[in-house]
Amino acid sequence: MFGRPQGVLGRLGGIIMACMNRNLAGRTIALLDVQPHDRVLEIGFGPGVGIELLSGVVSSGHVAGVDVSEEMVEQARIRNVEAIQRGKVELRRGSVEALPFAPEMFDKAMSINAMQVWPDAVAGLREIWRVLKPGGRVTLGFTPYAGQPRAGLTDVLTTAGFAGAQVVDIERDFCALAIKS
Repeated sequence: MFGRPQGVLGRLGGIIMACMNRNLAGRTIALLDVQPHDRVLEIGFGPGVGIELLSGVVSSGHVAGVDVSEEMVEQARIRNVEAIQRGKVELRRGSVEALPFAPEMFDKAMSINAMQVWPDAVAGLREIWRVLKPGGRVTLGFTPYAGQPRAGLTDVLTTAGFAGAQVVDIERDFCALAIKS
C-alpha cells in the first residue's frame, strides 16, 4: 500500500500519504534551503505533495520527480497539472537505482519516507550523488511510521560518497542531510 502503491489500495495509500507527509515535505524543503533558481529532484514523490510545495518555491528553476509506482505518478500528475503544463515540473516513472537524468543536473535532491523500501540504499544514494552538481545537497526525511532507523544513516550517506552527513530531529520526524563534495 505504501512501499510500491498500486490499484485501489495504492490510491488509498496516496491519499493517506498526501495528508501525513505534507508537514515533513515542507520541513525537508526548508532544510534543503531551496532557492527560486534551483533545479530540484524528488525521489519517491508519492502523490506529489512535495513536488507541489517545491514548485511554489522554485520560480525560475525546475522541479523533477521519479517514482516507481504508476499510481503515484498519476496522482502527482493530477495534483501538479498546471506546473507540468508550464514546463516547471517533470514527473517520470522510474527507480532510484537508475535515475533517468544526466550527471550533475540538480542542485538539490530530496526523498520522504522512501529510502527504507529501496532495494539497495547505497546504490540509490550513489545515483543521487551522480545527478547532483558538486556542492549539491540531499535531504532524506522520515516520519516515525516509515520504519527507517536513525542509526547508520550518516554511515550510508558517507559510504555513497556524500560529505557532512548529519541527522536532524524535527519534532517527531527526522531528516538526514549531506552534501556532494
